[in-house]
Amino acid sequence: MNETITVFLAAVIPAIVLVIYIYAKDDRPEPVGQLVKAFLLGALSAPLSLLVSKPLAILGYYSNDAVGLIESFRIAFFGAALPEELAKMFVLWLFLRRNRHFDEYFDGLVYAACVGMGFAALENVMYLFDGGDDWQLVGRMRALMAVPGHFLFAMLMGYYYSLAHFSNNAVARSRYYTLSLVAPIVAHCAYDTLAFMSDGYFGILFFAGVVVLLIKLWRRFARNMKELKEHDHYRFDVTPPPLNVTPPPLPRSPKQEPKPDTDNSRYMPKDDQ
Repeated sequence: MNETITVFLAAVIPAIVLVIYIYAKDDRPEPVGQLVKAFLLGALSAPLSLLVSKPLAILGYYSNDAVGLIESFRIAFFGAALPEELAKMFVLWLFLRRNRHFDEYFDGLVYAACVGMGFAALENVMYLFDGGDDWQLVGRMRALMAVPGHFLFAMLMGYYYSLAHFSNNAVARSRYYTLSLVAPIVAHCAYDTLAFMSDGYFGILFFAGVVVLLIKLWRRFARNMKELKEHDHYRFDVTPPPLNVTPPPLPRSPKQEPKPDTDNSRYMPKDDQ
């Protein structure tokens, strides 16, 4: 019983830590209840993704035996990236479409992180309980690689989702909504393809590729986070002058000197009548 609890905590704590991290970065934090709700919905997106991945496997788009680069790509795309990011995107849209708390650019990152980490937590639970006696090794590797990967995929989704939500241009909004799905799919597919190839002869090179990819995604996330904070700064912190303030007096026009009187006719003697 104690070991079961330990394995469960080892699976979910890395995801919770990253949620707390992005929550602490928010200058105007979201209600905790909303974060918990998004996290739980994210966990539900894990079994939801099976509704896409299982039919694709039955149709022969991929097999579970990743041998070679092509097969690694197929299982990474059709078996993981496409169904999982579709499920997360659907849950994020379902949660935010009428959410009155989604009123800042940065909120997109926070709620996307909760959804992504909910997914990662449940996936981690399954992997660790399936790891048997090696659950500690599996847990350490996933805490350092897979969970941060899901977090960074979610940051791409949340970034573009926020840009789309607050855009007033229909063309830009459509482009950003598309990128909010395509960008995490591409990043997720690249990560999994490299991870599957890390078991081969040149495994160390592909593993190094995974590390480099995560570093690049983290730097991208840092830039995106800064950009969204600046958007919110101009929306909320740069305020107009307060109302009901007495305006400054208008400048007085310079005093004009009287013109000299050049009409001397009134001093001339009048004719006698």
